[in-house]
Amino acid sequence: MIEIELNKIKKNYGLRNVLDGFSLELKTGEKVALIGQNGSGKSTILKIIAKQESMDSGTINIRNGAKIGILNQIYENEKKQISVEEFLYESFEEIFKIDKKLNKLEIEMSTEQDTKKLQSLISDYGKTQERFLLIGGYEIQEKFNKICSKFYINKELLKQNYNLLSGGEKTRINLAKLFLTEPDILLLDEPTNHLDTHSLEFLEELISKHKGTVLIVSHDRYFLDKVINKTVLLENGKENIYCGNYSYFLKEDERRTLAKFENYKNQQKQIEKMKESITTLRKFGELAGNEMFFKRAKNIEKRLEKMEVLDKVDLNKKSLDLKFNMENRSGNDVLKIENLEKKFEQKVIFKDANLILNYGEKVALIGENGSGKSTLINIILGQDIKFDGVLKLGTSIKLGYIPQNIIFEDNNKTVLDYFLEGNNFSETEARNKLARYGFRQENVFKKIGKLSGGEKVRIILMKLIQKDINFLILDEPTNHIDIDTREILEEALQEYKGTLLFVSHDRFFINALADRVLNIEDCKVKSYYGNYDNFTMNK
Repeated sequence: MIEIELNKIKKNYGLRNVLDGFSLELKTGEKVALIGQNGSGKSTILKIIAKQESMDSGTINIRNGAKIGILNQIYENEKKQISVEEFLYESFEEIFKIDKKLNKLEIEMSTEQDTKKLQSLISDYGKTQERFLLIGGYEIQEKFNKICSKFYINKELLKQNYNLLSGGEKTRINLAKLFLTEPDILLLDEPTNHLDTHSLEFLEELISKHKGTVLIVSHDRYFLDKVINKTVLLENGKENIYCGNYSYFLKEDERRTLAKFENYKNQQKQIEKMKESITTLRKFGELAGNEMFFKRAKNIEKRLEKMEVLDKVDLNKKSLDLKFNMENRSGNDVLKIENLEKKFEQKVIFKDANLILNYGEKVALIGENGSGKSTLINIILGQDIKFDGVLKLGTSIKLGYIPQNIIFEDNNKTVLDYFLEGNNFSETEARNKLARYGFRQENVFKKIGKLSGGEKVRIILMKLIQKDINFLILDEPTNHIDIDTREILEEALQEYKGTLLFVSHDRFFINALADRVLNIEDCKVKSYYGNYDNFTMNK
């Protein structure tokens, strides 16, 4: 059964044509990924389906009675003051009210001394409980508890004001609410942001079991491989459909690109032959004074004019030159941590933790949210010195670091000014280098405070690449960058000769790079050789 049908959707923002005849049909039970570069219109499509945004032209048909649920990237505050628990129970208003009444009656029964009043309370409790059972309250409560637990929504968080929460907390709460309400059509915009591995795996389980239709915008390729059965590439405002997961898309897209390139080459050869024939026939016509040759040349010319010329195919779509320069290596012993002890007030983060990093290793640091990943990075960087134990950095270490939240000292500097700072380049040389990192023309005069998350990562990488960094630390480097840029970054880091330590929830990224995984568990740093898949098999 067709759940959603989008037909020739067009959407403009000013002079920019974001969607230019986009069409898509989604059937019941399909799990579909919508991929494409940042700004290609992926979120716009979700919002159009959810009627959060209008379209300029085209048609959209949604199955009668289909219930739609959407997870946006950015959450507006609720108009009224509301607790997290009330927010989650909004779709189960009667169940929520009855549950509160049952709790109230339980308290009253536990303290009531008068026998008659107690009997009345017991009778009222029985009737209320019967109603609660009839409308599925206990099933919802069981599901509510399970979902809240998996998304780390504890009793303290349930009591908090929804409007005062962070973006990450709102992501988890809105995901929980979506799956509690069980919509027929799920629209998910970057649902894996702010989730640790355990929550990610639970989300994968929920999506896989969901009987309705799911349309997902995500940069998490491992996640997409797990849950989707169709991939839609949004390019130049139009759809390209691939009937498989993300890994299938990669292979099929390469096959299609090569086929298009061959077709383009063959057509170009045909065009050249036709042009040669036209020239030859005209020469014969002039030499022989025969009009027949000119007519033949004219016929070929008309065929050439009517021919639909294929676009030139670029076999190297990746345009960013992310290649690290490293002239001086460090010693073999890059980092040694012995008997690390660290706690915040009464909470123990590390107890008798040990860690050794050797030159050239590419190591992923993982663990549940709050386990101490950022704390360990801060200790290594020397930003946190309140710990017990021994930390030794090796000889000739040149350390580079990209934080998860990039903050610049002066947001009013232009991209060009920021790049020139500390580099001995002329403006022309700087602009040529900036172009290789995707900052072209007027973009070099953009204020760094106005850059997107992906642009901030690029400009920090760009600065580091100019330096002789032999120990690179990255904290969630793939956040905010599109899939194409992730793959370019992966290739650059695969070729990097120095030592790499990175924090990431991107399991595809970890698989592509890591030769060792460090998992923070039980206040220790446990080492597993191999990539993420090896880690899951051996833990």
